[in-house]
Amino acid sequence: MGKILYEAENFNKPGGTGIKTYVENLAQSARALGFGAEALFSARRPLNRKDPLLAEIDFYDLRSVASAMDRFVRTPALHVLGAPFGLRTMPLPRTGAVIRPEEARSTNEETFDRVHLSYRLPEAARCHMHRYGKLARLKLDEQPDIFHATQAIPVYTPGAANIYTIHDIVPLRLPYTTHDDKKVYLETLRAICRRADHIVTVSEHSRRDILSIVDMPESRITNTYQTVRIPPALLSQSDDEVASVVEHVFGLEPKKYFLFVGALEPKKNVARLIDAFAASGVSSPLVIAGGLGWGYDDAVARIEQEHFQSFRIAANRAVRERKVRRLEYLSFPNLVGLIRGAKALLFPSLYEGFGLPVLEAMMLGTPVMTSTSSSLPEVAGDAALLVDPFDVAAMARAIRTLDSDPDLRAGLAERGRVQAQKFSPEAYRARVEAVYRSALGSEGVVKQRDRSALSSAGGSSRTVDARV
Repeated sequence: MGKILYEAENFNKPGGTGIKTYVENLAQSARALGFGAEALFSARRPLNRKDPLLAEIDFYDLRSVASAMDRFVRTPALHVLGAPFGLRTMPLPRTGAVIRPEEARSTNEETFDRVHLSYRLPEAARCHMHRYGKLARLKLDEQPDIFHATQAIPVYTPGAANIYTIHDIVPLRLPYTTHDDKKVYLETLRAICRRADHIVTVSEHSRRDILSIVDMPESRITNTYQTVRIPPALLSQSDDEVASVVEHVFGLEPKKYFLFVGALEPKKNVARLIDAFAASGVSSPLVIAGGLGWGYDDAVARIEQEHFQSFRIAANRAVRERKVRRLEYLSFPNLVGLIRGAKALLFPSLYEGFGLPVLEAMMLGTPVMTSTSSSLPEVAGDAALLVDPFDVAAMARAIRTLDSDPDLRAGLAERGRVQAQKFSPEAYRARVEAVYRSALGSEGVVKQRDRSALSSAGGSSRTVDARV
């Protein structure tokens, strides 16, 4: 079928992200379709091409101290010059001498046939875009049939079908909820859409948003949605097994707590959720499961409010409890158990390209309250309570309703499982296959490969970069 190189920088980030899940599902779908799947990661320091063992050691060395060469030569040069001669890459050596971290053994090597590295890839690409207003060229030893960037990163691969996933345009629609450079982001978005053979996004809402910002033919952007793969062993766990995880790992009573899943950052709307939860007056606790993103001070301050602390008597002693609790990063099996054991998922995000926690909860039979905004009604269908994410009073009423109405919760759980089938791995794989087959067979890709071949034979390189 051919080889696909995925820009997968977010795949290796600790703690897990929505894009990490996306990359894993995308690569697994490609391999199931018969494609070879390789990954492109960023390296923290230049790797030694002459000594494979040292190169492998350097990649897995977690020291964050930059060398004098990095601080005083490479970084200033990168910021001033960008990457005018392209971004050099090299395959990650697998010498067998380095004992890789468990996560790398269980994800990278199972998901990708090979890993490639490029020194400070996202930073170098952004500097190049800022300096020249163009995408940076990747220099690979072997050209893939498809290069698929899984985020809006300003790089491209000559001679391949270049596909980019744009999950959403939150920095442009809600500029007050992100801390990136909006001018560079908009320039990057426009350059990608000019250069790309195809754009992929994850909801019809995101597709409409992108088309409203960028002037491009509708035929060059496809919504594939997303999917969630939950191992059969976790799906087949009994209620008693789930209850044991909830009780012994988290100290919670099954079906007696509400749950939010996601990083603490402005767009997730956690501060308003906590205000609504407090106003609802329900006795069940609220569990916030997720790491710290940015701009989280307001949400953390609400979580730590003294009036959320209480005591109960157990075994003739006072036990301190918190009405609102926050859990850090969870392993996926524990997260599945936590979702299954919840009374309901509360996910009133201001804006989502897709909203994976909603789909995960529906797949696991957990009722959902989510927003009327962005893609969330599209994902939830009629299987969730929808609320205005800016209306604290409406959220409080919805929480009270979910708390007091078991028939409603049962109905939402049943409809959720049905709705989740629309986003099954099989349906997702079919949508991904259509995109890849179209990209490989498109006239534009053939022309691009012809231009690249002419350039390699000594023709004008200006033609190759005409769309950059």
